[in-house]
Amino acid sequence: MSIRHGILAILAEQPAHGYWLKSHFEEYTAGMWPLNVGQVYSTLARLERDGMVEPVGEDDAGRQAWRITPAGRAALRAWYDTPVATGEARDELAIKVLLAIAGKRADAGRIIDNQRLATMQKLQQFTRVKKDTGADSDLAWVLLLDLLTARLEAEINWLDRCEQRLKGAGR
Repeated sequence: MSIRHGILAILAEQPAHGYWLKSHFEEYTAGMWPLNVGQVYSTLARLERDGMVEPVGEDDAGRQAWRITPAGRAALRAWYDTPVATGEARDELAIKVLLAIAGKRADAGRIIDNQRLATMQKLQQFTRVKKDTGADSDLAWVLLLDLLTARLEAEINWLDRCEQRLKGAGR
């Protein structure tokens, strides 16, 4: 998700000032994507330049509020309707392993072992958190934990395959 679309999604609910947008963005993403308030204001400036938001005046505390425009609503609808590109091979771990194998200067097996250990530790951490998460927990948080654990499980599976293929290739 881009910050730009996140801000548009929040403004589609109601006009807001920058700090309110920052707070709600972090709340709506279950705290997994912290924002700098400066990012919010620079994004608002670009959205205004592109005709997707417009200022609506200051609140009682003197903070500029913004609202989404029809062009912003159209851009938000298009973003919601467009599938996210997944399955991209541009991944730091994949690049590290592939370069280690191609360059033959680094121990790809050691890289795989180190990553597997780190990934398993993170998976155990998230599994404990999921276990302690009650049925009345925030749905966004529960769904995010499901996503994170599924990705970690997939990473471990891929690392196991890498190790098997390296052994099969005599490396």
